[in-house]
Amino acid sequence: MVDSGDAAAAAEQETLARTPKEQRSQQLREVSPSFREALDSRRHDRVGADWAGGLPAQYGVAPRVRVGRTKWFNLLWLVPIGVAVMILGISIARGIVDLPVVRDFLQTYPGASALPEGTPEGFPVWMQWQHWLNIFFMFFMIRSGLSILADHPRLYWTRHSTPGREWFRMQRPVPDDPTYTAKGDSLTLPDGVGLPGRRHSIGLARWWHLSIDVLWLVNGIVFVVLLFVTGHWARIVPTSWDVIPNAISTAIQYLSLDWPTENGWVNYNALQLLAYFITVFVAAPLALLTGLGMSPALSTRFRRISRVFNIQFARSLHFLVLCWYVMFVLVHVALVFATGALRNLNHMYAGNDTNSWTGFWIFLATSAVLAVVWVAATPVTYRYPRAIRRMGLALIGPVQRLFEHVDSKPGEYTEDDISPYFWSNGRVPDSDEYKRLEEGGFRDYRLRVGGLVENPVSLSVDDLRAMAHHDQITQHFCIQGWSGVAKWGGVSMSSVLDLVRPTPEAKWVVFYSFAEGAEGGLYYDAQDIDQMRYHLTMLAYDMNDEPLTFSHGAPLRLRNEAQLGFKMVKWIQGIEFVERFEDVGGGLGGYNNDHEFFGYRQSI
Repeated sequence: MVDSGDAAAAAEQETLARTPKEQRSQQLREVSPSFREALDSRRHDRVGADWAGGLPAQYGVAPRVRVGRTKWFNLLWLVPIGVAVMILGISIARGIVDLPVVRDFLQTYPGASALPEGTPEGFPVWMQWQHWLNIFFMFFMIRSGLSILADHPRLYWTRHSTPGREWFRMQRPVPDDPTYTAKGDSLTLPDGVGLPGRRHSIGLARWWHLSIDVLWLVNGIVFVVLLFVTGHWARIVPTSWDVIPNAISTAIQYLSLDWPTENGWVNYNALQLLAYFITVFVAAPLALLTGLGMSPALSTRFRRISRVFNIQFARSLHFLVLCWYVMFVLVHVALVFATGALRNLNHMYAGNDTNSWTGFWIFLATSAVLAVVWVAATPVTYRYPRAIRRMGLALIGPVQRLFEHVDSKPGEYTEDDISPYFWSNGRVPDSDEYKRLEEGGFRDYRLRVGGLVENPVSLSVDDLRAMAHHDQITQHFCIQGWSGVAKWGGVSMSSVLDLVRPTPEAKWVVFYSFAEGAEGGLYYDAQDIDQMRYHLTMLAYDMNDEPLTFSHGAPLRLRNEAQLGFKMVKWIQGIEFVERFEDVGGGLGGYNNDHEFFGYRQSI
């Protein structure tokens, strides 16, 4: 981080201090109304046809993984390949099962490890309820997670989201078009699959995903605590190494179609035990850790960890955990019905070890509830998006507030870490005023700063460059999921605050863009004034030692590295210090908050 030019900043302040008080007051009055009049102040309460600017549906391609540098494998081929492998495995298992050495192995390791003495049997009521709640929460998590993935339908192993270097995609290759944006790359999902399915509905999908995550984690913590308190832990935690040969034995028995005797009321077979152990004690913690690994606030705070466990690595692992859960649910349900449906359903739904129909009818009733919720979730989201946002704020808001005020420090990135490609995003400005300024090389550009400040100012690009210089190499986190590292040069927001001197009433800082949002009205965003003092909060006029390009926000853009990218307003024309943002625009703290129900607290 480099800071210089304190003398120039002091001279700037001295000159402005000599500006007549009446003139400064006039500036103060002029800054706010002209910007606010250009905002869209409508109250958006539903998801309609004009959502995200009326983006047309776009469905992409079948999921693919990269093989080598340029080849792609269509994952739909896994279906016939899986069937072929299954047939081959059955043929081999049935061919070897009668060999003496295999018979001896199966007798020595029948498929289940002995449990510690005193391990309880059966399924207590608390486990039955938590089993159902777990299914209920996972439906929301999986569906909303798919919607989040569809907003940037590419996965990478490095922090550089370079087109063509992703390892997974369900979208066509990025076209050679400089106007192509990350938002344009997003996909539509059927409403019965995604939550919600509409293209670029990631704001609502995140509220669902993050808020249900909280409930799922609480349910999981209670489950694990009760598991160990009651002694049921021994049924899903390996206690000896013979679980490995027993698991192999179980697999051979399944493949030979001479299935092992099921006695889940007393003891799971080794394959079941390992599957439950991985699901509860490996996949669940990994889901939490990889989720936190995608947090901009935590990554800028724990920079040594984030250099290795970067956002894209975390995002890829998070997706693989999702795949595990989907596979586990499918196999689990299939085996429940294939190995004695009535008895198995009685175990978990009726709490008895009989072949009565009680468990089946309870299962049918609860499945009907899940089906109704599944069908209703997306239309309810479209009809009541503000309620979904309030639910999310109530559940995840307290956690996000903890991370929001983490004072991020300079990272450990060098110029060698700068990304070869940095996605463009957002609707570009097309007003006559902006075009005139751009054609003139922004010589006539003025940044107006006012509101609740003692010293409102109007600064040219030269004025900004004359102030104390600040630069930083940091990682950008987009709410859609892509990331990139760039070097930013400009003015620290601390220097701006020292210059304009906000009054004690100022609690929020509103940044106004030259660009309009997708549904009309100027793009804007309100940010907590405390974050303006963060070391990594700045107004950037350079990117990678060159003046900002048109697509990346020329002549001036905000950088606040504790926040997601949509809050870093580009093409800034004005800044206003306010006490509250409820009377600015739609009143939710930013254009995407007003229109697409993002949140002003998005540090996770």
